[in-house]
Amino acid sequence: MASVFETLDRRGLVMQTSSDDLARKLAEEKFTLYMGFDPTADSLHTGSLVPLMCAAHFQRAGHRVILLVGGATGMIGDPSFRSDERKLQTPDEVERNVAGIRKQIERFVSLEGLEAASGAPPAKIVNNHDWIAPMSFIEWLRDVGKYFTVNYMMAKDSVKSRLASESGISFTEFSYMTLQAYYFLHLHDSEGCTLQAGGSDQWGNITAGIDLVRKARGAEVFGLTFPLVTTASGEKFGKSAGNAIWLSPERTSPYVFYQYWINTDDRDVVKYLNYFTFLPDDDLAALASGVESEPHKRAAQRALAWEVTKTVHGEAAAERAKRASEMIFGGGEIDGLTDAEIEEVFAEVPSVTLPRADLDAGINIVELLSSSGLLKSKGAARKLVISGGAYLNNRRVADHAMTVTPESLASEHELVLRSGKKTYRLVRFE
Repeated sequence: MASVFETLDRRGLVMQTSSDDLARKLAEEKFTLYMGFDPTADSLHTGSLVPLMCAAHFQRAGHRVILLVGGATGMIGDPSFRSDERKLQTPDEVERNVAGIRKQIERFVSLEGLEAASGAPPAKIVNNHDWIAPMSFIEWLRDVGKYFTVNYMMAKDSVKSRLASESGISFTEFSYMTLQAYYFLHLHDSEGCTLQAGGSDQWGNITAGIDLVRKARGAEVFGLTFPLVTTASGEKFGKSAGNAIWLSPERTSPYVFYQYWINTDDRDVVKYLNYFTFLPDDDLAALASGVESEPHKRAAQRALAWEVTKTVHGEAAAERAKRASEMIFGGGEIDGLTDAEIEEVFAEVPSVTLPRADLDAGINIVELLSSSGLLKSKGAARKLVISGGAYLNNRRVADHAMTVTPESLASEHELVLRSGKKTYRLVRFE
């Protein structure tokens, strides 16, 4: 069985390690490791998927995973590779964000442990506010600050880049690396943690923690980073039409989430399949081959969308998102959805509201096509039906005398009309 390092490396998920010996040690020993997430919002977004997936790989390989939600650091702000200062949050905002993030983390790692066969102990979620808040400023300076020289801190890339900017860097954010370094020391003492992992932008903070543990305890600990994800077209990963793709269904619906992955560029899809799914090597190779030989089928994109949506939102939500996608893009019949789902799928489609009483009494399809505004006149609507170009909920209308009734609805109050292949009208009855 491949070690977790071999698995991550094969999938392109290893960027840097603090020691050439780490790969061997991960194959021979079971580590306790930690990864951190700053609660800057009440949801993580797709940029957090790499560390979450890596946490899952570590647990599946039998290692103990600690996921740190930064209730303390969330009130400070990480300056790493930012051009300006983060907005400081209130304690209530941080507490709300921490609660939202916990729910998402639990989709990736088990807090009860995995099957006995894997030997994986339960993952643990900790909040650094629990041990930072009780410390006084004097305690911090004596117990932590004495191990850091200003020269050492200013040499870090994240600090140097801010010092060179117009906005500079505040003492608050300048101190951030000492906070993160101390978390490694605290978790080393309290949990036996010997590995910190994170995105490559965290390398300076991770090495600061390694140095602090070495100086304060004389112990050897390790660091590992993952690559920051980019797209082949140069766009920022995890953005769609300028908006972040969140893991919370309240912020980004499962349908929009699914569509984001369906639209993945051919140049990125194989990389993303390696990063964001647990598909075995044979399946990955077959999908990669399909991208080369039959890119028009987009089998890799469909597999990616299904797997990631299932992991983040669950199989039932992934199935609904898949069905909705097939309805609008594959011509499948539209039924069994909620009003919210219909409105989401057809968010960019013109819509109209008509009296419910008309539907309850029964309305002729030609009248409906005309009164909805999809066709300009009853004559045009009749011709469309006769020519076979009129559709109700993606089902072709065969008879211009057809009566539309409440049984024709695709959801509680809505139905979808279509003219030809691409012209839609959403109709709501109230």
